[in-house]
Amino acid sequence: MSRPPSFVPPPGVRAHRLATERGEFAVLMADAATSRVKGTALLLPGFTGSKEDFIVVQPLLAAAGYRTVAVDGRGQYESPGPRDDEAPYAQSELARDVLAQAHALDAPVHLLGHSLGGQIARAAVLLDASPFVSLTLMASGPAEISVPQQLRVKQLREALTLLDMAQVWDAIQAMDPPGEADASDIDEGLADGEDLRRRWLGNSPAQLLATGRQLCEEPDRVAELAAAGLPVHVLSGDRDDTWPIPLLDDMAARLGALRTVVPHAEHSPNTDRPEPTAEALAAFWDRNA
Repeated sequence: MSRPPSFVPPPGVRAHRLATERGEFAVLMADAATSRVKGTALLLPGFTGSKEDFIVVQPLLAAAGYRTVAVDGRGQYESPGPRDDEAPYAQSELARDVLAQAHALDAPVHLLGHSLGGQIARAAVLLDASPFVSLTLMASGPAEISVPQQLRVKQLREALTLLDMAQVWDAIQAMDPPGEADASDIDEGLADGEDLRRRWLGNSPAQLLATGRQLCEEPDRVAELAAAGLPVHVLSGDRDDTWPIPLLDDMAARLGALRTVVPHAEHSPNTDRPEPTAEALAAFWDRNA
């Protein structure tokens, strides 16, 4: 996950519970800050991430005329989910959650998924593309994650079968000095702070086990997505060890998608370089209003 600079919503962003036909989900909502509302965007975080990963880009997108809803998925941080049963976290179930969230927003939706969230977003589109105006895959590749990252996720999954969440967190802290890569997390460097610990403890272990497996086993569904006919945007930083940049370039070409590379950003351009990331997102959505 990208490391959010704060868990306190900035002005114009508010915490909310989104009621859907599949239950309630914790969200951060930001209304458009312009007289003309251009559209609504649903933002899905990555593995071990949360809605707070978008806390910096939401005000920027509001200023560009977009209402945004960043969501904790089922079993992520502040959205409840079973802690011992992996079945509710099958990708098809998480995709149906996204469709329910889109329907609850009662508006055509620009869908964005970061990393794992991108693969869940793709699955939702392949189930039913009708609620969506466009799809943005942010640092999210065509199939399974890279081999080094698979090994890291497998280490996490093994730890979760032996230890509770607090013990795993403590083990991560002991193994990795601050600022270095978190062995439990393919998406962010290790971060200190009670907020990050609280987020970690809020995650369902079953959700992490199920989605970690998905990241390591995801098939290539690019041809299916291309056939869906939805405008697609492939956005990433200029460095990424989860899905290498040439792989993302090739996926964009196969999709006939817009390709944006944000300079001086890694796997989380939403927090590494929020201003150019928001600018690229708004420009793509403007073209597909």
